[in-house]
Amino acid sequence: MILDIQEILGFLPHRYPFLLIDRIVEFERTKRLVAIKNVTINEPFFQGHFPDYPIMPGVLVVEAMAQAGGIIMMFELEDRQSKLVVFTGIERAKFRRPITPGDQIRIEVEVLAFRQRAGRILGRATVDGKLACEATLTCQVVPRVREPKPAAAVDPAPSEAHAAAEATGTE
Repeated sequence: MILDIQEILGFLPHRYPFLLIDRIVEFERTKRLVAIKNVTINEPFFQGHFPDYPIMPGVLVVEAMAQAGGIIMMFELEDRQSKLVVFTGIERAKFRRPITPGDQIRIEVEVLAFRQRAGRILGRATVDGKLACEATLTCQVVPRVREPKPAAAVDPAPSEAHAAAEATGTE
């Protein structure tokens, strides 16, 4: 199965500048996914990382792998519009080579464990067939909207108390 950018936007809540996947080129439900990220000099992080030697930050490469894993999870949820897949762990992350403007990253994620509300994936990012980054990632499905915190009991404002007293004739 192949997904274009419009279809990806239907699964991930991420938007520019934080959407780090451009295309899905292979997808086996609940098993594996291969995504593409085209890296350009126009990426906002290159302004400061590093001005004279632009390198894609490793944490963003890992984030791209997490987004690819998130698509696998979101695809299986019927109520995906009300859910988020959040990153809960990184293990054994290794950065093998820098990713620079003009590179095309091939992000391969393989499911190690898959449950309705949590998952674990092995991610690999390659450029021109050479390993740039690998890591094991965990994630969890959570509600998209946070539950409101219970309001603390607050005495009515003086003007409200005064108005209430006037209405009942107790003032």
